[in-house]
Amino acid sequence: MAKRDYYEVLGIARGASEDEIKKAYRKLAFENHPDRNPGDRPAEQRFKEATEAYEMLRDPAKRARYDQFGHAAASPQGGTAEYDVSGFDLADALRAFMRDFGGDGGFDELFGAGRGAGGHRRGDDLQVRLKLGLEEIATGVEKKIRVKHLRPCAVCDGRGGQGETTCPQCQGRGQVRRVQQSLLGQFVNIATCPKCSGSGRTLKDPCKTCGGDGRTPATETIAVQVPAGVSNGNFIPLRGMGDAGVRGAPAGDLIVLIEEKPHALFTREGDHLILDVPIGFPTAVLGGRVDVPTLDPGTAALEVPAGTPSGRILRIRGRGLPSLRGGRGDLLARVVIWVPKHVGSAERKVLEELRRTEAAKPPQPSKSALDGMKDAFAG
Repeated sequence: MAKRDYYEVLGIARGASEDEIKKAYRKLAFENHPDRNPGDRPAEQRFKEATEAYEMLRDPAKRARYDQFGHAAASPQGGTAEYDVSGFDLADALRAFMRDFGGDGGFDELFGAGRGAGGHRRGDDLQVRLKLGLEEIATGVEKKIRVKHLRPCAVCDGRGGQGETTCPQCQGRGQVRRVQQSLLGQFVNIATCPKCSGSGRTLKDPCKTCGGDGRTPATETIAVQVPAGVSNGNFIPLRGMGDAGVRGAPAGDLIVLIEEKPHALFTREGDHLILDVPIGFPTAVLGGRVDVPTLDPGTAALEVPAGTPSGRILRIRGRGLPSLRGGRGDLLARVVIWVPKHVGSAERKVLEELRRTEAAKPPQPSKSALDGMKDAFAG
């Protein structure tokens, strides 16, 4: 199968800027990373294809050769084309996305930020789901969660042991290369060294408690401050509360994903709340005032205009949910005309009289309705 154009792979124009190339690759790599799609071969292939395209287009010299020679620029002499796909870390990508929505930092953190001082691997980010009711979302809340994560070993103070030396397997490079043959030539796969976990250093005297890793399992209770107005799918990053890094490297983050629990009365639509409000037929015809429940303590007065049909939505401003960006949504009251199953003799007489009146003066359809009926019969 012929290779796709690298610009097409990343979904960018041929004149795209360096920043546009980086953002396009970051998005594709995050969506298709094998850690997020275990066992999904098509996703893995898309990840590799995007990485190959990015490796070519991110370098101005390589990109210029590709623009001139196409895919032949990847290996102009028929030699080995190397694509390092080991540097993309899913946790770092998530942090990069958080920076895009108000944080700071550069794209370089996406590659290589998983290593701490001494080249040791940064701790993993962890993810927990936090279910909240609409009442909690309306006011904001502090929640306590129990987290199982890796913390620095108390015996070796997180160092993993004593006597660091150069890793004999990778010779201090932190990476090992495996050459694979294919019909198109050699393909070099660059992977993290399994012996030193990419640090390039090993220990002569590892700690017996943590086995040289510098970390031990622990369970802690952590307080999470949830601001008012969060919604399903929002996340709260707790810096440094993920797994501790290997041998003193920085800890990962704890990502708290918000899940919104269904409510018995209200349906959420953005910052607005939708509520079905039953009213009697006399109120629908004559109009009136109805007290409706809200998420706040107490009720709100809903003015029902005369002649309100069932299904009409009436708005009570400012009685919805607070917004993370400021302001507050509205309460949208959807009128539902309540029909009793049983009526008394007095009520029945009134209704019978109303029915006779309606039969004597049946409602006349509007001109637009008549035209619609004519068109329907003509068709």
